[in-house]
Amino acid sequence: MNSINTLLKSSDSHESAIGHVQGTAPYVDDMPLIEGTLHGVVVLSSLAAGTLSHVDWVWAQSQEGVSGVVTGSDIPGSSKLATYVADENIFAESEIAYYGQVVGLVVAKRREVAARVANSVPMRIDAEAPTLDARQACAQSSFVLPSVHLERGAIDAGWQESVYQLSGKLEVGGQEHFYLEGQVAYAISQADGRWEIHSSTQHPGEVQHWVAHALNIPMHQVRVICRRMGGGFGGKETQAGHLAVWAALAANKFKVPVKVRLDRKDDMLVTGKRHPFSHEWQVGFDADGRVKAFESLQMAHCGHSADLSGPVADRAIFHTDNAYWLPAVKVTSHRCKMNTQSHTAFRGFGGPQGVILIETVMGDIARCLKKDALDVRLQNLYGIQERNITPYGMEIEDNVLEALITQLATDCQYRVRREEIKQWNAQSENLKKGLALTPVKFGISFTATQFNQAGALVSVFTDGSVLVNHGGTEMGQGLHTKVCLVVARTLGISEQRVRISASDTDKVANASATAASSGTDMNGRAAEYAALRIKKNIADCLAKNDGCSADEITFIDDSVVTPRHKRSFEEAVQFAYKQRVQLWSDGFYATPKINYDPKTLTGRPFYYFSYGAACSEVAIDLLTGEYKLLRTDILHDVGRSLHPEIDIGQIEGGFLQGVGWLTTEELVWDQSGKLLTQGASTYKIPTAADMPEELNVSLWMEENREANVGGSKAVGEPPFMLGISVFEALRDAVGSVRDSTTPVELDAPATPERVLKAVTRVREVD
Repeated sequence: MNSINTLLKSSDSHESAIGHVQGTAPYVDDMPLIEGTLHGVVVLSSLAAGTLSHVDWVWAQSQEGVSGVVTGSDIPGSSKLATYVADENIFAESEIAYYGQVVGLVVAKRREVAARVANSVPMRIDAEAPTLDARQACAQSSFVLPSVHLERGAIDAGWQESVYQLSGKLEVGGQEHFYLEGQVAYAISQADGRWEIHSSTQHPGEVQHWVAHALNIPMHQVRVICRRMGGGFGGKETQAGHLAVWAALAANKFKVPVKVRLDRKDDMLVTGKRHPFSHEWQVGFDADGRVKAFESLQMAHCGHSADLSGPVADRAIFHTDNAYWLPAVKVTSHRCKMNTQSHTAFRGFGGPQGVILIETVMGDIARCLKKDALDVRLQNLYGIQERNITPYGMEIEDNVLEALITQLATDCQYRVRREEIKQWNAQSENLKKGLALTPVKFGISFTATQFNQAGALVSVFTDGSVLVNHGGTEMGQGLHTKVCLVVARTLGISEQRVRISASDTDKVANASATAASSGTDMNGRAAEYAALRIKKNIADCLAKNDGCSADEITFIDDSVVTPRHKRSFEEAVQFAYKQRVQLWSDGFYATPKINYDPKTLTGRPFYYFSYGAACSEVAIDLLTGEYKLLRTDILHDVGRSLHPEIDIGQIEGGFLQGVGWLTTEELVWDQSGKLLTQGASTYKIPTAADMPEELNVSLWMEENREANVGGSKAVGEPPFMLGISVFEALRDAVGSVRDSTTPVELDAPATPERVLKAVTRVREVD
């Protein structure tokens, strides 16, 4: 075991790598419970729509081993969750809005007792017909938020200039987060009316706000702590707050600590997913395939409440252009209210739902013109001067796409393989191959400008060790590791000297969610600023003593060097301490340059863009619709990488998660509104076996043109959309069945059943 520890510590390993490998890294569910702790289990509605007329709480409380129940009458504060729209009840009241809606808790000393009773509580619901279709919701004007319209350019003139026109529909399914660690919270009352909440959350500040709101107390009386999550992917940005509120309400009622944890089935029934989208589109283009006019109707399946549907649907609009100049564009976005779980943030935050639309359009244009799809994509890329303005008015100043795509096409021998596949398909009767190279342009920043801020605390101790705390959260993505590296490199010390502490609302107030791929950008910069202040304090102290300028002092290799002395870092710190120099500091960072008007959908919502491209090759069986991913080549823009190994891991993981969204991960609701895919036996996430037989990942290491931390670029969300190359390769393979200019109709996820139906449709084209 010592050899493992030595190996891990010899490089810039993940800060929790040893604990992950040895199974000693604790999560919320691993915490030793305080004596007297009770367990809360949710009671769920058994219909998707109707009026709740009775719940037999008396029966529940009378069951052996049950300590009591928690209902709406036990809420000291508002009965609504403290969302920005305030349209979601903590517990269902008279109206039932979806199958699995929480109506209350059963609380017991043993969780299995609480679960058995919670699953059997008698209730009466007067059933109503649920709304489960987005077009039905539109016809009923059933929306969680007002619709949004964006129009730029001369759309009528664009149609007149168009030699060709196409139109179509595209259904894009949702996606379950399927984090390995389920939703969990542990609420513990403290002295003087204070609360300590341990939550598996991407947004401790929001959990703090929600709990304080429900208990009707000031936020400073609620402390939320999160050391790490076993995955989040956006599913713990808002949804974690529900469990914290439920646990706090129960703890407040029974005056003992209460833990609430959802098992997998309940987690999938209760919590929101990636928003499914229903798209309708039409495009006009010339003989070269250049788009002249594009119109898009986007129907976001939001579920029963708004949650984050507004900004998610907005980002789908922002990424409908993806990598392409659209001279005339018109987008209408409906945020449809339906009787399902309230859908929420998921890696990419609406961006993927916009990107996949325009990529399918590019593929259909190529098929219509009998051109190579890569050539059509290159024809439409953003360029310079008048071809570098997005539909929302932001100028693209850091575009590397043409060079990046050209490099990838050369490296993966795209042109040669295209000809080989054409010859192979001509000779193969029942197996067909497909190839597609698709780009990604992804904006980095929260579109809600106020969230683009972060804080950090850095403390240097007299033995030369360093403790870092910041407002971001760790969900396995390596944020803490990168922040520690930034601090270590700033102070010129080895990373082993630096330790991270749990994300804690008592340390950094008003922290934004760890989302929008901005965790390292913001928290890393805030920690760097804090470390720079400490570094300056030490340098000023030594300069005064050694008779030199602070600018002449270097911090390198665990040493501090002046023109007169070379001191170890510990010696320098101890000297400064004796001179009563401050050896701790805070740091604050607000993302510059961004401005955005949500009313007009104009401005600069993003600090910069991350770019990437993937080329994927597939083979499909025309008799069954089954397929195999044969090879993927990826070239992704990460700027000057802070940690190449973590970045490559994020690219590989994001890509495969995107492939899962578009191929195997199918959410199924029945006609009553019940989610049928409730676990790993019915919902198929991709595994290592689904990786392509050949996967080549390279980094485009051009420094970020904006002054981002270390010259790096965000890497969390952009690689997810690289999976679209697989979807387009499948459509390419289906299209090869018959020489036709008709678009390939294939919805996502492209399960074997859907692929087989698409093949049948292509064969039946007149």
